[in-house]
Amino acid sequence: MNILDKIIIDKREEVASKKKLIPLSYLVKSPLLEREALSLSQSILDGSGIIAEFKRRSPSKQVINHRDGIIEVVRGYENAGASGISVLTDTKYFGGSLDDLIQARDHLNIPLLRKEFIIDPYQIYEAKAFGADAILLIAAVLSPEEVTLFSQLAHELDVEVLLEVHNEDELKRSDLDHVDLIGVNNRNLKTFEVSLETSKKLSSMIPDDKIKISESGISSVESILTLKQFGHKGFLIGENFMKSDDPGKSAAEFIVALGYEN
Repeated sequence: MNILDKIIIDKREEVASKKKLIPLSYLVKSPLLEREALSLSQSILDGSGIIAEFKRRSPSKQVINHRDGIIEVVRGYENAGASGISVLTDTKYFGGSLDDLIQARDHLNIPLLRKEFIIDPYQIYEAKAFGADAILLIAAVLSPEEVTLFSQLAHELDVEVLLEVHNEDELKRSDLDHVDLIGVNNRNLKTFEVSLETSKKLSSMIPDDKIKISESGISSVESILTLKQFGHKGFLIGENFMKSDDPGKSAAEFIVALGYEN
C-alpha cells in the first residue's frame, strides 16, 4: 500500500467521524455559506500567479516549518503580492486544520484555497463554511463521476474548483466542463518523485479555456519563466517559502524577481 492509499483510508474514517460530531445541518447554518467568494482564477490572471502555501509538514519531508503561525505567514504572503493562499487542512499527514483555514480567512483579502484530500461532499460544505474560495479535487483519488458531482456542488456553493492531475490518463478520464483551474502536480503522490517535465508534457493536453497551474517542485524564477512558455498561468509554491526563516519575505523576493511589484 502506497502513502496515497493510506491517506485516503484514514481520510474516510476521519470524515465519517466528523459527520457524527458536526452534522451537515450544522455546517449549512454557517454565515460564511452566504459570503460571496473571491475568484482565484481572476486573481491569478490579474496578478503574479503565485499561490503561496501554508504547510507545516508533509509525508515526504516531515517537518518543514513549525515556527511560524498561520496569521503571520498568510499576511506576509498577501503583502508579498501572492494571487492566492493555499492552506493544508489535513492534520495527520500535514499538520494542518480547519482552524488554520478560518484564521487565514479572517486575515486575508485575497482568495483562499482549501488544500485537502476531498472524498465526500461534506468536505465541500466544510470548505465553504470555513471560508474557502476554492477547493482542490485530486483526480487520482476520485472517479470521473465524483469529479463531476463535486465540481457541480462546489459551483452551487460559489466555490471554484482546482482539479489536480498527475498524468495523461487522469486528465483524459476527467470531466473538465465544471472545473475552473487544472493543476499539474509535478510530484508523484505514490513515489514523491518530482519532475517539472510533467507540467510541460501535459500542458498541450489541457483545454485553452482552463487556467493551467503548475504545482510542486518549483523553487526558481527560471522554472516559472520556462513553464509560462508552456501556457501555465499559476504556480503553487509552498515548501520553497515555508522552509525559509521568513516565508513572507521569501515570497516577496521571489515575486519581485518575477517582475511584479508588491
